[in-house]
Amino acid sequence: MTEIDIKVPNIGDFKDVEVIEVLVSEGQTLKKNDPLITIESDKSSVEIPSNFNGKIKTIKIKVGDKVSEGDLILILEKTSETTEKTQKKPLEKNANEKPLIEKESKKIQTIKIENEKSFSNQNKISNISSASPKVRKFARELGVDINQVIGSERKGRVIESDVKLFVASRSNNSTNNEKKNNENIKQEYAHSEFGEVIIKDIPRVKRLSSKYLMNSWTNIPHVTNHDEADITELEEFRTSLTDMYTGERKKITPLAFIVKALTTSLKKFPNFNSSIDEIEEGKMTIKKYYHIGIAVDTPHGLMVPKLRDAENKNINLISSELKDLSNQCRNLKIDKKELFGGSMTITSLGGIGGSFFTPIINYPEVAILGIGKSEKKQVFLDGKFVTRTMLPLSLSYDHRIIDGAEAARFNNDLKENLGKNFAYKLAV
Repeated sequence: MTEIDIKVPNIGDFKDVEVIEVLVSEGQTLKKNDPLITIESDKSSVEIPSNFNGKIKTIKIKVGDKVSEGDLILILEKTSETTEKTQKKPLEKNANEKPLIEKESKKIQTIKIENEKSFSNQNKISNISSASPKVRKFARELGVDINQVIGSERKGRVIESDVKLFVASRSNNSTNNEKKNNENIKQEYAHSEFGEVIIKDIPRVKRLSSKYLMNSWTNIPHVTNHDEADITELEEFRTSLTDMYTGERKKITPLAFIVKALTTSLKKFPNFNSSIDEIEEGKMTIKKYYHIGIAVDTPHGLMVPKLRDAENKNINLISSELKDLSNQCRNLKIDKKELFGGSMTITSLGGIGGSFFTPIINYPEVAILGIGKSEKKQVFLDGKFVTRTMLPLSLSYDHRIIDGAEAARFNNDLKENLGKNFAYKLAV
């Protein structure tokens, strides 16, 4: 047999690209055009096929290697033309017919065993090469175990659309009976049959965020604790702040104080500043940083940038950064990375109205704080009814990590941080 070096062919603009799949194993019999490896650049994935028939002697490449045109993939033992022609000729009937049939049968069985071994080897490395790094990252962001997803590509390779289908199917299965009951009603009449309608595209930001919301609502057991914080003294202190040089009143929103108060509580209750490890079962990640997510209402949809290192910033700096982050989101100037890596999120309806609601946890965080509009109420305090400014709090938490008692203690601590004893300290 003749040995042939199989090299990376001309692959256009690809250079120093990563090998994400090795699709063959040593000893495996190949046919021309059988795929050998898969490479992936920032733009796309490409399979490189074999140009020859033969048997693999040595593989010179592995997952994670960087390759360019001309790099050696493997060494192939090429089947001779005579042998190939002999294999293609029909078996002749003669005195030795039975031995020939038995010989060919054994040969076919040997090839079958080799292929089964190859398939077994591929299964052994499936946890590594069943999906590209980009798809694995996408699955992790949605809280999906990539090994549970059935791939639609060759040999079960998982692509992004497979992950999306997996998430959708889990949601669909949980509400399957309800959908069956409503199916005929939904499809019986079109909206346009009852009057004029307008068909519009869902805004891009809302389309992108919907998959994360669906994942959170489907996979996280939400519980919401409702409470009220007395912020009478805090509001008096906030509205009394003036610029030491100009004497003008400082325009600092209550949200800046809430960020500081929340950060203080997170230090005391580290479970609220954690995430469940979706890769290693039974583990959780406790974060030592305090990056507070702020839900920003924009014309494009809801966006949640992160105010980084809130524990090291005073009220003035927090207030300034909140304005900058909001403007960046509204003008779509925010870096994508700034929407990830949070400790806990605050979503406030205070400027619009309403009191209590059930905010959805921003995965992979384990809690979210909803803020309603503050209002003056008659509160029984020190033996008499007095007028106090009360702030509605809606704390949703992941019941897998946080239980009801812990959530109640967290809310009590947060209320103290927003109360009269902490108002001045929060400004420091």
